[in-house]
Amino acid sequence: MTTDSPQPFDWRLAVVDPTPRAPAGFRSLVTPTSRGSTTLFERAADLRDDWDAEKAPYTYGLHGTPTVLELGARIAQLEQGRHCFITPGGQAAIALIYLAFCGAGDHALLPDTAYGPNQGLAGGLLKRLGIEVQTYDPLIGAGIAALLRPNTRLVWCESPGSATMEIQDVPAIAAAAHRAGAVVALDNTYAAGVLFDAFAHGADVTMQALTKYIGGHSDLLLGSVTCRDEAHYRALGEARNFLGMAASPDDCSLALRGLQTLGVRLAQLERGTLEVAQWLARRPEVRTVLHPALPSCPGHEIWRRDFTGSASVFSIVLRDGPSRAQIEAFVDRLALFKIGYSWGGVTSLAAPYFNLRRTLRPYGDRLVRLNVGLEPPAALIADLEQAFAALA
Repeated sequence: MTTDSPQPFDWRLAVVDPTPRAPAGFRSLVTPTSRGSTTLFERAADLRDDWDAEKAPYTYGLHGTPTVLELGARIAQLEQGRHCFITPGGQAAIALIYLAFCGAGDHALLPDTAYGPNQGLAGGLLKRLGIEVQTYDPLIGAGIAALLRPNTRLVWCESPGSATMEIQDVPAIAAAAHRAGAVVALDNTYAAGVLFDAFAHGADVTMQALTKYIGGHSDLLLGSVTCRDEAHYRALGEARNFLGMAASPDDCSLALRGLQTLGVRLAQLERGTLEVAQWLARRPEVRTVLHPALPSCPGHEIWRRDFTGSASVFSIVLRDGPSRAQIEAFVDRLALFKIGYSWGGVTSLAAPYFNLRRTLRPYGDRLVRLNVGLEPPAALIADLEQAFAALA
């Protein structure tokens, strides 16, 4: 039986001919969304399974389709790195960095203000694997040298810190870590890879939750890990291969679209957020505004030195007096601000943080994190003003 002779329709449906039937010559401004698990080879001698796209670009869909690799190349260019791996989410990017550089018996350092799931990973799975992760004061600067050990393999930075927004002296921390032979990794999600030049300030590896500003519309889950050094590239690539961290080409397509408007969105988000934060700083109900561009934020002077702008997420610390129920009522009364995690999209969000674990600068049950979206700042201010009645 040959495929040239007439066959039942089910045979014609089952036999795949990869030869294109559409006319050639189509060009578009949009990167095509390429899906697929199986990669076809011209000859049996060419058949191979290799994660390294620089050696063999397409061997299996797990390692990336053209859409995934295009996004990785653009993120690397954006961050002025050399290599970038796309992961299924920001937490996956964090896990990849740990497992690429740490093994049983190794020691890592993590700021006390790091993203909560990063801390959870450190105290859970990594502890069971024999990797010790020690937390440190994010404002320690060069003093981190006293915490470094002969088995310290990885030093994490996250600047600003999650929820409490401390700005770290990354160059000083990186210099001390490099003298001890440790890799410096930075969660650069707040800066979207552009408001803080991670590699110029000493980081070896940088990660982002592309879910936030790169995606920009709260409709995808992706992460990225970028590096410059060849040894770091190989360590990350091998770990990613063993972990099977495939990224969705459809999500990558949305992220590529988000990149096109990243600059204008960040500029508008910065202006609107500053207007709202400065208004909140004058409110009698607010004790402190934790926004990197305001002097009230720990590490503000370092932000002025190292950053080229600010983003959309910050926190307020309410004055003593209101109960937890009143603070919840304040958040519930907000109309334009929706209640939810994450940030970086077009919609404003609010989330109270009760019992936030901060050993050095605790804020008790008084912290509310805000993400300012693209709504008019005056309307957001009016929304906050009416909600403050719940604290009376």
